[in-house]
Amino acid sequence: MNTEALIQRFLHYVSFDTQSDEENDQVCPSTPGQLVFAQALAQELTRIGMQEVELDANGYIMATLPANVAEDGPVVGLIAHMDTSPDAPGKDVHPQIVRNYDGGDVVLNVEKNIVFSTAAFPEVTQYAGQDVIFTDGTTLLGADDKAGVTAIVSAMEELIQHPEIKHGKIRVAFTPDEETGRSPLHFDVDRFGADFAFTVDGGELGGLEYENFNAENPVVTFCGRSVHTGDAKGKMINALSVASEWQQMLPAGEKPEYTEGREGFFHVYKIEGDVEKCTMHMLVRDHDWARFDARKALLDQIAAFLNQKYGAGTVTVTHHDVYFNMLEKIADGHMDVVDLAKTAMKAAGVTPVVSPIRGGTDGAQLSFRGLPCPNLFTGGANFHGRFEYLPTASLRKACETVVEIAKRAYRLKKEA
Repeated sequence: MNTEALIQRFLHYVSFDTQSDEENDQVCPSTPGQLVFAQALAQELTRIGMQEVELDANGYIMATLPANVAEDGPVVGLIAHMDTSPDAPGKDVHPQIVRNYDGGDVVLNVEKNIVFSTAAFPEVTQYAGQDVIFTDGTTLLGADDKAGVTAIVSAMEELIQHPEIKHGKIRVAFTPDEETGRSPLHFDVDRFGADFAFTVDGGELGGLEYENFNAENPVVTFCGRSVHTGDAKGKMINALSVASEWQQMLPAGEKPEYTEGREGFFHVYKIEGDVEKCTMHMLVRDHDWARFDARKALLDQIAAFLNQKYGAGTVTVTHHDVYFNMLEKIADGHMDVVDLAKTAMKAAGVTPVVSPIRGGTDGAQLSFRGLPCPNLFTGGANFHGRFEYLPTASLRKACETVVEIAKRAYRLKKEA
């Protein structure tokens, strides 16, 4: 497998502007650049020899690599998303490859004096001596999840070019709008036709995840009463002040910046409005069902308290569940899929690192729709920001792991 070819494929993919738009839920994909990339990717899949390449009106790609063995084993699916996060600039990405990285700080942008600091991101030092792809400090990189797309396409090309590698039927899918949480909405599980799948959408080398947050994205609306400030005493209700009071009533230590592992959180990520009306967007996360329900109940309790204080209708909470913990579905008869991933990683020279996702993937929702779908590493780190990076050796190992999965998947027992 040619590492330089892998790198060039990745660099080509990140040249496409594919940031999704959380606010645009009227069309899919939410941004036109995703469809441009999807069209190019579909053409590439056809060019390398994939069959049944389909690009639908919503920007979803599905394709098949037929089995080259006679055994009637299960069909394995491989999934990655084409969009990148809107959390940081993502247009005109200018990656830079630091060859034989020395383990120290990296000047990403001389003109803007942007430095990648090992004090801020000490984990990067483990990649000293390797080639590492960084940004230029002005945009994200896009390894989430174009590294996953790269690993899957390159693995398929490897299998096509080496027919002596035996494998069963493989289905691949590339999806839009994963970063908005809407990607599974238009994913046709029946048409995909896999018995199980893997999202290749994880982080650093060795990551294997089959447990994720339960997630809801509530919207809290605060309705105030505007009165001239000169005559406001006892009359005005400032919606912005009520929103501030709301935030102060949330548990102070249960925010993303103070939590880790399986610890859940409340996160206020956007507030907009004025005295008359203010809207707050939140994330509520927890791995445990009971604690997740308790967090949602707490929001209702705070709303009830503020409504009693300021008057009925002052605060309205609109709950919106996004995804749930896939562990419930994976642990219910599908741990052989996890064992397959572990075996494949070890065969590729990778030590599996099993940990809960402090987030979600397409696989969370797909698992609840009947497609067991753990998550594999891509090699990248610091996603969704200007200090994202990708060790090229880790990207290669992600690709090799996919190949090893293909070599073994058809031997699993096929469900009746």
